[in-house]
Amino acid sequence: MLIKGGTVVDGTGAAGFVADVRIEGDLIAEVAPDLAAGDGEQVVDASGCIVSPGFIESHTHFDGAMWWDPNLDPLPGYGVTTSVMGNCGFSVAPVHDDEAVRREVVGIFSFFEDIPQAPFFSELPWDWRSWPEYRESMERNLKATTNYTAFVGHIAIRLAVMGMEAWERAATTEEIERMAVLLDEALKAGAIGMSSNLMDHDGEDRAVPSLKADDAEWKTLMGVLARHPGKSLQVIVDTFRALQAPQQVAHLAELAKDLPLRMQWAGLPTLQFQKDFGLTAPLAELHETFKAEGRDYWTGYAHVAITSTMSLNRSLIFAQSNDYVWHEVVLKESEEEKLALLKDPDWRERARDSWDNKVHAFSPMRSNPRGATLDNSANGAGPVHISLGDYQDRIGAPHPSDALAEWFIANGLESTATIAPFERDQEVLVKLMKDPMTVGNISDAGAHGQMMCGGGENIKLFTQFVKESGDLTVEEAVHIQTGRLAKHFELLDRGVIAVGKRADVVVFNLDEIQHHRKEKVYDVPTGDGAYIWRWTRPAAPVRLTLVNGEPTFAAGKATGELPGKYISTVSAT
Repeated sequence: MLIKGGTVVDGTGAAGFVADVRIEGDLIAEVAPDLAAGDGEQVVDASGCIVSPGFIESHTHFDGAMWWDPNLDPLPGYGVTTSVMGNCGFSVAPVHDDEAVRREVVGIFSFFEDIPQAPFFSELPWDWRSWPEYRESMERNLKATTNYTAFVGHIAIRLAVMGMEAWERAATTEEIERMAVLLDEALKAGAIGMSSNLMDHDGEDRAVPSLKADDAEWKTLMGVLARHPGKSLQVIVDTFRALQAPQQVAHLAELAKDLPLRMQWAGLPTLQFQKDFGLTAPLAELHETFKAEGRDYWTGYAHVAITSTMSLNRSLIFAQSNDYVWHEVVLKESEEEKLALLKDPDWRERARDSWDNKVHAFSPMRSNPRGATLDNSANGAGPVHISLGDYQDRIGAPHPSDALAEWFIANGLESTATIAPFERDQEVLVKLMKDPMTVGNISDAGAHGQMMCGGGENIKLFTQFVKESGDLTVEEAVHIQTGRLAKHFELLDRGVIAVGKRADVVVFNLDEIQHHRKEKVYDVPTGDGAYIWRWTRPAAPVRLTLVNGEPTFAAGKATGELPGKYISTVSAT
């Protein structure tokens, strides 16, 4: 294939230049102006377009979904060529011999990432116990539109060694040694690092197992990682619950100070309420200190303001907001039980009290109690695209909580409402985007399917920050999601348009791409032959997406080709 006449933005951050790009097999063979087409060579007219490396999704949860949605919709239409999974301490390997503990792994994914449990059991083969066996199964059984790679999860390692006691206590010396063996074999088999989690609590307000790890466990696992150059530790720190992130990051840095360890801590907050609560300044200071000391520490951030959807089926929104009264409705299994609770006067009273007094002060239910948008009616009863406050006034409800309950009763329990987005701290966000020691393009794609659509959020780097605000150049927007991420994850055979690099390439016209509204698609299997819905969005569209030299998106639609492969850290070619 010969891509002619485009402006090559090569992923390094350097200025774009007019050149043609020749693809031979799965490699970039030539980059130069005015290349002549060979006999039988397919020519792609890229006039007026950007030709860049394929985009890397740095934080996804396709660990389950890729088994039942190998197209990874809508990623091909947004130029994505690589997806990083196994984030937040959650991975589907290693697993314990006890089936009950294996089910706990699925339950963790289901709660924290809002992914239905049934397809995990009906679509995944579960022909593995160790992480190396898991990789072998993926390569044997799985095809996908994007290349993919994965962390091994700290939580999965703890459960594999300790069983259900991983939730309850620190590990013994012997258990820590077994964890170290599991981590070492995962890294040798191609895991790109270990992910962990110092924030989340489940629907019963239990701290995730990684929050039970003591310093001895952390230092041992960090030591294993340090013996594997190029591998990284990713840690989710608490910027949303108890707001302990500054103390956590400082403590991790102290534990790792004498180790040659690459760490990605996610992340430095980019929301105004976090700045108002005094969270941003100390974390920004730590970030600058780490750079000054020459540490290999990378700060994660999201460029999209969190806009989440309240659902009564698989939503962690209420629990993570400390509203365990509304979460009682989510936990009820049948429609009859949910409706009975919504109508119960005693529950209504407890729900009002929880909304006013128990919910985290920065939660939208507390800070903007009438600000949710009632935008997705299951039965069409309506009204829709109306604020919760306006609906409360219309029906004369005594409290926003009562108004929300009435709307769900009237519109059906498959309805959803969108919480007002958090205000962003634009100054901090733009500074992070331009910083060479940051990990951006964090989207959570593949998770929270009935809350949001993370897939396609990468295009906002162009639509919002290049075209609308002018905060970024095209070169910077490309670099954030290509070369910089390839460097961080040590995927050094891609991420740059250069001879000898992998032919993961995207062609797009800046004037044509758009960030589209989410829309429903019914394609998530329930395990019994039926399907439920998730959010997706129409393609941007890009003109062309190549993965390993094969088109996954062309002529305005996904091609259906599945050329993606498991990839791991590699040296520069």
